[in-house]
Amino acid sequence: MADSADITILLDAAREGDRGALDRVLATLYQELHTMARRQLAGQHGQTLDATALVHEAYLKLVGRREAQFDDRAHFFAYAASAMRSVVVDYARQRLAQKRGGDLHRVTELPEDVEGGLRLDEDTLGLDTALTKLAQVDQRLAQVVELRYFAGLSELEIAALLQRSERSIRRDWQKARLFLLASLQDEPNR
Repeated sequence: MADSADITILLDAAREGDRGALDRVLATLYQELHTMARRQLAGQHGQTLDATALVHEAYLKLVGRREAQFDDRAHFFAYAASAMRSVVVDYARQRLAQKRGGDLHRVTELPEDVEGGLRLDEDTLGLDTALTKLAQVDQRLAQVVELRYFAGLSELEIAALLQRSERSIRRDWQKARLFLLASLQDEPNR
C-alpha cells in the first residue's frame, strides 16, 4: 500500500481544490484499485467489464463529482468502493436488460465469502437494493459491506482502513449479512 502520510497530504491538497493532487492520489492508488477490481471480477470471463474498465469507470465517477472530497485514505477507499458498486450495478442492469428484457428474480442468498468475485446478474441488483435499505438504517454497516463486497477487502484490511478492531468489523459484517438476508428474503419477486 502507498504511504499513508503522502496520500493524506495529497488528499488535503485535493480538498483545497487542487485537481492535480487528486490525479496524483488516483495514480498512486491505481494499482490497489486495480487489484480490488480484479479480485471482485474473478470468474467473470467473457464479460465486457474487466478490472481495468471497472477502475476507469470508477475513476470517472471519482473525478466527475466536484463535491467529492476525501478526508483520508479510508474515506477515499470508501468512496472508491461506492463508485465501483455503482459501476457494477449499472453494468448488471444493462446486461439483464439486454439478456432477458430486464426480468429479475428474488435473491435469497448472500455468500459469506466473496473471494470468487461478484456475479454480475440479478443477485447484484438485489444486493444493491438491500444495501441501500441498510445504509438508511446504519451507514457504518453499509460501509463495511461495500468495502467487503465491492472493494474486495478482507475483515483485517477493513479494520486497518477504518481504524477499528477486526473483531468489531466481523461483528458488523455478521449484523449486516443478517439484515441483508432478511431484506433479500422479504423482497417480493420482481
